[in-house]
Amino acid sequence: MTYVSLTPFDLALAALLLLLTALLSFAFRLGLERSLAVAAARMCLQLGVVGFVLKLVFESGSLLATGLFALMMLLATGYEAASRQERRFLGYASYLLGGAAPFVAGLVASLFAVGAIIGSEPWWAPRFFLPIMGMMIGNALAGVTLVLDTITSAATRERGAIEARLALGATRQEALQDVLRRGLKTGLTPILSAMAVTGLVSLPGMMTGQILAGADPVDATKYQVMIMFLIAGATGLAVVLAGLVAVWLLTDERHRLRLDRLAPQRNS
Repeated sequence: MTYVSLTPFDLALAALLLLLTALLSFAFRLGLERSLAVAAARMCLQLGVVGFVLKLVFESGSLLATGLFALMMLLATGYEAASRQERRFLGYASYLLGGAAPFVAGLVASLFAVGAIIGSEPWWAPRFFLPIMGMMIGNALAGVTLVLDTITSAATRERGAIEARLALGATRQEALQDVLRRGLKTGLTPILSAMAVTGLVSLPGMMTGQILAGADPVDATKYQVMIMFLIAGATGLAVVLAGLVAVWLLTDERHRLRLDRLAPQRNS
């Protein structure tokens, strides 16, 4: 059994469900019709460009091409992480933190996957490395966004209590430990929920894609289990890295709370 190739007409049929969502938005006066159209157009354009670029990268199989594509993922990750924050750090710190934490965690998990589990030759083979890294970074980004948003919001809201602890002699780690713990729990919640319902409620994208392409369901399940383990590890590492660095950026070496390093809260 081989996969079924989709035609532009097939994609147009699938878009009818998006049109249904737009009609529901209009009926309930949600005002999301334009946002849906823009998001759909952006998605199609991005996927079209990425698909074309990936084809070229796969055909070249070079380390340089793989590295350049990974660099593009890093830049996009930093931008997305910064744009999702209610109160982001000023300057480039928000982009560096939001991009570096999921990228480093995704890189570690991807190298472990292709080197120790899959054993691809060479290890940077883009057909294996880039899709895995994309899944790692995408899921880690969601966790990092949540942990940063939780920590910055909580530090702002609980400023009085934190500064009181600091005034009584607590270190910055001690004064912000409750905020950090709350942020870490929030950042890890999505992957915990995803693992809890995988297979019972949802069939994840990788497993579904392999089944549609003709793979044996049992083999597809093995790959999905591997990916979920890797995603959980990468998300955990990224969330902890982002949380610890956020606490460090919110304070200084004199153990003072530095909310002045945050940009003003965005209007909703």
